[in-house]
Amino acid sequence: MCTIGDHCQIGSSVAIHRWTELGPGVRVWHGASLGGDPQDLKYRGAKTGVSIGENTVVREFATVNLSTEEGHVTRVGRNCFLMAYSHVAHECSVGENVIMANSANLAGHVTVEDFAIIGGLTPIHQFVRVGCHCMIGGSSAVQKDVVPYTKAFGIPLKMYGLN
Repeated sequence: MCTIGDHCQIGSSVAIHRWTELGPGVRVWHGASLGGDPQDLKYRGAKTGVSIGENTVVREFATVNLSTEEGHVTRVGRNCFLMAYSHVAHECSVGENVIMANSANLAGHVTVEDFAIIGGLTPIHQFVRVGCHCMIGGSSAVQKDVVPYTKAFGIPLKMYGLN
């Protein structure tokens, strides 16, 4: 069963799967999938969850997957903007006021702190922590933690001062 808060807007062909909770004012655009099974071979159907915070915008074909372990929840905070084709994998924790540009992809167990901005076409490796108020440039490959309040981009990823 899923829970949809007050004043949410759900577009056409959106899939909201079991154990998914949308806070008030969430807007979900065409083709998005929230709460689908995680893309992880160890998942065996455990009751987990997805929580999307109030006033978050989830654009076309973005995906947010269930966690893999009983009682765990994949979280997206309040006032976030997940642009088209972005992906939030199992056990991720996305803070508040985070922006993920088109095709930004979080692997499992990634933590993104408040007010971070992730450029388009940017994969973030599993277990990485993206610090608060940092900005990651588009088409970067993030394989290590990103320090709060920094600008980072490139392949390999390099820090380029304060944001």
